[in-house]
Amino acid sequence: MDLARRYGLSTQAVRNYEAAGILPDAERSPHGYRSYTPLHAQALRAFLALVPAHGHQAAASIMRAVNRDGTEEALRLIDSSHVQLLEDRRTLQAVEAALRELSPAPQARGDTFVGPLARRLGIRPATLRKWERAGLVRPHRDPQTGYRVFGAADVRDAALVHQLRRGGYRLDQIAPLIVQVRSAGGVAPLESMLRDWHARLAARGRAMLAGAAALDAYLLLREPDRAGS
Repeated sequence: MDLARRYGLSTQAVRNYEAAGILPDAERSPHGYRSYTPLHAQALRAFLALVPAHGHQAAASIMRAVNRDGTEEALRLIDSSHVQLLEDRRTLQAVEAALRELSPAPQARGDTFVGPLARRLGIRPATLRKWERAGLVRPHRDPQTGYRVFGAADVRDAALVHQLRRGGYRLDQIAPLIVQVRSAGGVAPLESMLRDWHARLAARGRAMLAGAAALDAYLLLREPDRAGS
């Protein structure tokens, strides 16, 4: 099948896209063969361009909406992806701001307890305990007294959580970022991660432009077809 070969897909994949409503229904020959037109080619081009921008599921929903003449619904789905991208950019900015404002925790200062750390951050001890229950800080217990003891890494994590909370982020949003800090071995190695994060967001933004152009071409191509229906 020419359409499948053009995009490096299997014939079955194209049939699956048609069955899923991603492509408009193809006309059949008297012998049952499908006849794919330039309209189908542009629909497939639009879908493949939308996937990197919105993800497979959202791209499929957008194409299904267009194919049943639900352009407004398709545009709302696209708007939702743009909102999510904006939120992701704001999250990245908040993380970068929080990391800039972190004061280094000198290793020589040794361990600290709940009270002194809470005073240093300007929060209540109960807040630190809440963060511990959420897994955001992981102090160890003094074997003799049972008191919570915060090492340098714990102080770093608490300070980062504090900055992000001040930025309005929920604990469940902060948790994966703390995991990233721990897996990177601290704040400094996160620079490469942040660069990669910026690159991925930029790639998504550019993919949205490409997807929008391909979808608009498909919408224009559908107009004569709709006028004749």
